Amino acid sequence: MDVNDLRAITTVISFAVFIGILVWAFSKRNKENFDEAAKLPFDQD
Repeated sequence: MDVNDLRAITTVISFAVFIGILVWAFSKRNKENFDEAAKLPFDQD
């Protein structure tokens, strides 16, 4: 295994993590929490 193999593995792992973050961010399960967090700056007591 040379350095180019390590670079390829790192690239694939980084891409998989990126896709995982996208799936998490756009999942319907988190929509309610994100909407609530988006309204926090506008809530005044």
